[in-house]
Order: sequence, then structure tokens, then C-alpha cells
Amino acid sequence: MSPTLADALRDAARCTPDRILIRGDGHTVSCAGLLEQADAVAQALLGRMPAGSVVSFMVPNWPEAAVIYLGATLAGMVVNPILPSLRDHELSYLLSDSGSRAVFVPHRVAGHDYVAMLDRVTAQLASPPDVVVVRGHAGSHTSLSDLLTEPAGGPLPTLRPHATQMVLYTSGTTGRPKGVRHSHESLHALITQLGSHWRIEPGDTFLVPSPIAHIGGSIYAFECPLLLGTEAVLMDRWDAEAAVALMVEHRCTHVAGATPFLDGILTAAQRAGTRLPDLKVFICGGASVPPSLIRRAAAYFENAAVSRVYGSTEVPVTTVGSLDDADRAADTDGRPGIADVVLVDGEIRARGPQMLTGYLHPEDDRESFDQAGYFRTGDLGRWTEDGHLVVTGRRKDIIIRNGENISPKEIEDLLITHPQIAEIAVVGVPDGRTGERACAVIVPNGRARPDVGTLEDFLTGRGVARFKAPEQVVLVGELPRNDAGKVLKHRIKAALTEEA
Repeated sequence: MSPTLADALRDAARCTPDRILIRGDGHTVSCAGLLEQADAVAQALLGRMPAGSVVSFMVPNWPEAAVIYLGATLAGMVVNPILPSLRDHELSYLLSDSGSRAVFVPHRVAGHDYVAMLDRVTAQLASPPDVVVVRGHAGSHTSLSDLLTEPAGGPLPTLRPHATQMVLYTSGTTGRPKGVRHSHESLHALITQLGSHWRIEPGDTFLVPSPIAHIGGSIYAFECPLLLGTEAVLMDRWDAEAAVALMVEHRCTHVAGATPFLDGILTAAQRAGTRLPDLKVFICGGASVPPSLIRRAAAYFENAAVSRVYGSTEVPVTTVGSLDDADRAADTDGRPGIADVVLVDGEIRARGPQMLTGYLHPEDDRESFDQAGYFRTGDLGRWTEDGHLVVTGRRKDIIIRNGENISPKEIEDLLITHPQIAEIAVVGVPDGRTGERACAVIVPNGRARPDVGTLEDFLTGRGVARFKAPEQVVLVGELPRNDAGKVLKHRIKAALTEEA
């Protein structure tokens, strides 16, 4: 039976109490320190709610997030990371849909008042969660420091490896985010796979610039340090020059992230005159990873393997890359690891021990799995002669910008209510910097001329996260449609891609 993360934390605190697990924002977290604080959070949570409840957190890449994550895990709760960049519109849905019983937030980050946002959101919910404020003034809510001193809620439960440990929301083609359930077993299988294929050894150090509310950021920050003996250096704000400085200072051996992270680190390292000699592996995933970027990075970082990989929140790290063949690492998305991958009419389908145990709502499972139990990714691919996968396109109507999923339908449904817009189609266009950018193709009402600023102001005014606003607007007289009246997005995208 696979050990749980709680077992690994207790073992680490007993065997290596002073080992540093996580660094970030001037703070460090040791094995013994994490167990002590996580245990206090677990006891407090059990005093407020039953085991199995959903506990959300919406904080930047701060060390306190590990205390929340492990505390909820020790208490047998279901942890629910939420992107700090989301706003009222998305947060209200996620807390309601998940049935969250508690949510951890900072007071203020980058000028945004999270406490005020939670006041607005919880006032609209029939069953609002408890709000815990991690840093800053808590207002009418509980501060994390006060939570740590609350009375114990009783003995900690015995965790079942197949029980749900985490729920992550991913944008769906319906415009309604879907909760993806992962168990202790599925996450343990995923981490074991990384240890087998990514040259990870105890004592290695991951730089973690990816948000900890993503499957990638969460496993490198919370799971790998305990299950593989690594250390995580967290970045709460992306800055390429600062990333290179941290990698040099802490002798980082591994980085995994979307195209902008690799591009930024490569440029900043060249500017700083360092080849990052301690770097062993850079894993790059997400939309539109240019083969030329992989080759340039591999040539410059002489001691590192740089490779593309493919995966999703539902089946993380479906392929493990190609760390021993530079050409395959650049031109393909690598070989499958522990997942069984097949192509059905060109669609990539996968199943394996690291896959989701199901969506939060069973009705979402019906069209997502085939009769053999393979997850239908909605992505298109082909095999090379030597068994490497190449992702060639996407059936799913999703835009991946800077590693963030954007649902065009969600944005279209909101923008169509704008008085200047008669018809709209939002599509993704390849972008060398961000992977993809969102382009709004609009049939305006009358003589109106809506632009990028118009759309951004409209969306943010409705509590929508800023990163979802289209970066490009194209005004047209009509949208191309088929005989049934369906908008032909593939034609729109092809024309915009060719123009770009």
C-alpha cells in the first residue's frame, strides 16, 4: 500500500527534523517545523468541520501554503488550491461548487484586497466557508496565527490512500470549470514517476515559479520535498532575473514550467553571464513549445537536459519527455511514462495510476472517459516511428496562455452582453511569448468600435480575472458559419494564425 503524504511528513520530521523543505519570501520551513504547524492547523480544522470537508486556499507561492496543504491533509480534508489571480466571479462559483468549508487568503497582495473580496463573495453564498487570513489584518475573520492556537479538535484520522486528497478546477469547454479529484494514491504514483524519469535525487532543489494552485506547482512545492527528498524554492512573483539569481544562490537542479518561464530564464541567464551549472533538468509543457527554444536552451545550459512534456490536470505528466535525446526532446512531447496512451481517430487518450479518480460531479465523467476507461484528452496527436508522441492540435475549445487555461465560451457568454457587441468568437492564436493569446473576433453593434481596453474594463468590472481578457480584437462584418449556423472557429483561427 502506498504511504500517504501524512506518513511521509511524520517520517521526515522524525528522521531529518532540521532538513529544509521549502524556502520562499525570506522564510524557510523544516521537516519538524512543518509537522508542528500542520498538526496545529489539522487540529483546528477538525474542531470546526468533519474530516472529508473541502478546504480551499488562495494564496501566492508562500511557505505558509505548505502548512495549510499539509494541515488539511493530516486532518483528512480535501485540499482545494485556487489561483490568487481569480476574482469575485470565479471565486464565488468555486467555493459554492466545491462546498468549501474554509478558505485561506492573504489580506492584500499587489494592491488587491482579498479580505474585502471574501466579504463580498461570502455574503452571496448560502453556506459561506470560514475565512482565515494568512498575512495582514484579518478584519472580522480568523488570522492564521490565531487558528494555530485554537483547541484541538480530537484525534487525527487514519488516511485511506484511495481517498480524495485534492480537488483542482480546470476550465471546461462548457465554460463551467470542473473539479478534478486526485487521491493520495494517484499523486503518489505521479511523484514516483518523476523520481524514475527526471534524474531526481535526494538533496536536489526545485525552483517553483509555477503557481502552487496548479497541479505542477503543487507537486513540486508540497509533494516532492517529502516523497523524493528534494527542496523547493518558491517564487511568489515571476521575475526572470530574480529566478536566475535564486537558481545560482540555491544551486537549483530542476525547473518545470510553461514556455515563458524557460524563455525568460534563458534570456536572463545569458544576460547575467551564467550557464547555471547546477541545473540538471528543465521540463517545459503547455501550449506551443517552440522546438527552437528547447534547442537553444539545451545548447546554452550545458549540464542540463531540456525537454518538452505533455499532460493535463486530469492525467499529469502523461509523457515524461525525452531527456536522453536532444532532437526528440525538441521535436516531440516525449514518451509515455506510467500512463498507457493510445490514439483513437487521432485523439490522444490516456489512463494510468496518476490519473484523476473522477470529476467532483459524476455527470462530468460521462463524456470524458471511453468504455475502456481511457481519459479523452480532446487533444490530437501522432506517434513517431520510435514511439514518441507529438501533440498536433486540440479538439477542445481551450486557450492556454502562460500556462493558464482560458475557456472561450465563458468569456463569450459574458462579452455578448456588452452593448457594443452583436456577435463574438474568442479563439487562441499562437504566440511566441505566451504560447497562445486570446483573440476576440467581433461583429460590432452599429458603428461601435470595441477594443482591447473596452473588453478588459467590462470583464474586470464583472469580477473576472484579468488574465482572461482578450489581448487582441478583430472587427468583422460577419462570422463564418456552416449551413447549420455553427460558427467555424477553425477557419477563424487558421486565418489569424496565417496572418500572425
